[in-house]
Amino acid sequence: MTHDKEPVQGLPDAAQLAQVLQHPGIAAPTGNGAASVLEACLLQSLNRFSPAYHGDFPGWLEALNALPAAHPVRLTGSARVRLSTETPIDDRAVEPALRALMPWRKGPFDVFGLIIDTEWRSDWKWARVENSCDWSGCRVLDVGCGNGYFGWRLLDAGAALVIGIDPTLLFCMQHAAINRYAQSHRNWVLPLRLEELPLGDHQTLGFDRVLSMGVLYHRRDPQAHCRELFATTAPGGQLVLETLVVTRGDTLEPAKQKARYAQMRNVWNVAAISQVELWLQRAGFIDIDCMDVTATTIAEQRTTDWMRFQSLKDFLDPANPGRTVEGWPAPVRAVLRARRPA
Repeated sequence: MTHDKEPVQGLPDAAQLAQVLQHPGIAAPTGNGAASVLEACLLQSLNRFSPAYHGDFPGWLEALNALPAAHPVRLTGSARVRLSTETPIDDRAVEPALRALMPWRKGPFDVFGLIIDTEWRSDWKWARVENSCDWSGCRVLDVGCGNGYFGWRLLDAGAALVIGIDPTLLFCMQHAAINRYAQSHRNWVLPLRLEELPLGDHQTLGFDRVLSMGVLYHRRDPQAHCRELFATTAPGGQLVLETLVVTRGDTLEPAKQKARYAQMRNVWNVAAISQVELWLQRAGFIDIDCMDVTATTIAEQRTTDWMRFQSLKDFLDPANPGRTVEGWPAPVRAVLRARRPA
């Protein structure tokens, strides 16, 4: 496969992605020709970095290219994903450029001392999933990855390669802004939906670990989502799934009732943990284990100077914060781990 398209400054480079996908040390071994089909699918997604895919793209690209140049920098994954460099950098243009990519939802980030205080304290969520697997040397697929925050944490935990997919182009541009300085070829964020991957019935995409966090409840057919996750997981590989759940009563189906959940339009299911486990079992997973159940608080999800829209506080009943404004149980999230048989 040839790659004649010239790379655009600051955006993912097709030639480099192809090289990574073919590298014997980190490329996912797949069967029935799936490797080449997967490569073609991922590379084709790079064409979505364009005004044809999103009308705001030119402004986002202008912001990306307004970031001052710097040599590759050190990136560490403490509570904040932190970029630092010993090389002097004119940081006066950093904040305006990054603010042009608002709202920032997953993080936090520290860019040369500038703190991007994101809507979610994603470091808290990472603390709940970090020890669910051994990530060392693994090829990881992060479904609904947002701006790739968890990819940086995964690399810090020893992952060999992270392919993040998210259809929201703004989040992909946020990742490109961070990677403009990190210059990593091991953490990718591509504008794709899971169902766009080549998910044949008799093949695997060969990812050692698969993350699906905050996706299941948005799926009209949660069982189909679990089957798709199974198809992406290598034999013997592990899935980590995080989703909204109910701790008492039956599965909620707000969207089927043309209702919202915590002001979200497309919440199709908020299921009991036992129901999620059953969906995973029917998809073919074994060794299913609920690792954590945690109520979401307004300290973990909130409005900030980097995400100025409404957030969780506005979506809870002020007279009863144990309920949403629509009267549903307030958000509780569970983390489940499962394995595809070898």
